[in-house]
Amino acid sequence: MKIDKKEVLKALEKITVPGEGQNMVESGAVKNIQIFGDEVEVDITITNPSLQARKKTEVEILKIIHKEVYEKAKIKVNIKVDAPAKPKVNEIKGKPLPGIQNIVAVASGKGGVGKSTVTANLAVTLAKMGFKVGLLDADIYGPSMPIMFDVAQEKPLAVTIDGKSKMKPVESYGVKMLSIGFFTQPNQAVIWRGPMAAKALNQMIFDAHWGELDFLLLDLPPGTGDIHLSIMQAMPVTGAVVVSTPQEVALADARKGVAMFQQESINVPVLGIVENMAYFTPEELPDNKYYIFGKEGAKHLSEDLKVPFLGEIPLVQSIREAGDIGRPAALQTATPIEEAFEELTKNVVQQTVFRNTNIPPTEAIKITTMAGCSAVKK
Repeated sequence: MKIDKKEVLKALEKITVPGEGQNMVESGAVKNIQIFGDEVEVDITITNPSLQARKKTEVEILKIIHKEVYEKAKIKVNIKVDAPAKPKVNEIKGKPLPGIQNIVAVASGKGGVGKSTVTANLAVTLAKMGFKVGLLDADIYGPSMPIMFDVAQEKPLAVTIDGKSKMKPVESYGVKMLSIGFFTQPNQAVIWRGPMAAKALNQMIFDAHWGELDFLLLDLPPGTGDIHLSIMQAMPVTGAVVVSTPQEVALADARKGVAMFQQESINVPVLGIVENMAYFTPEELPDNKYYIFGKEGAKHLSEDLKVPFLGEIPLVQSIREAGDIGRPAALQTATPIEEAFEELTKNVVQQTVFRNTNIPPTEAIKITTMAGCSAVKK
């Protein structure tokens, strides 16, 4: 069947450009249309650089042409991003950390949603994929990483680098780690005001010998407060991952967490949202899913906020048990838990690559290895 170019243009008038009120034809987003029999090639230019906007645009074009013009048309969509130059904002930049390629902050607006568990399993999965990984437990008032990695009794050693004494991070399961928990007694409460906590964090950041890292993960405390601002001012954060459970109470706080990173004065790209405790699957009924805290709440939130959805992690007893005995659940090979964390990790890596490619970096940071990330398009 010979497709008429005018019909294609008419169909595209029914699609709105992401972030604009006009349709694709009016806005000038449609740059060229070529027809070859039943084949259609469309060149589109959009201003929204997010991966979600590009995918949404492509899907909408395919659907509308198949629906309005010819359902068996072979369609190729070429999307180019032409983001307008933005006025310079008061962007907080931190000191670069030599040898560290990407710094990813894992945050939650609310406590008790499993942020530290997600961070620990994300770290060991990155290490399994072949990345060099560090983890800074920035949750000063509730440090849990030493327990989760079974190194609660360890102490960082001192090493001399270029004539200066530095802390050597404790290493477990291929992850280098520092936590305030290494310097306090198990029954000792950390009763510090903001400036003292910020000073302790700065010491663990800049007085440590992290070496060469592809990723440094930051396990931030819950909420949106002083520690978060100290971290953003201290180092150039590549992007943030926000963890939430599906229920409305947690989602309301997760929304605030995303808003914090998107503040003009902070301006840290949000790599996406993770839905933890998405559903419960009992061990004796592995095919059953019970949505105890609600269904797909974080997924819908990501759509509302136009940030990527990174994946869902089930509520499984062995995840809690693994954290308590100090061996993250993602190390359980050939299990649905391992698969869930691998999918999450691949999406985090993919969004980091996309962020470094399409968004002006805080510093010149690039991923140099993509080992184990088959989900990433090269």
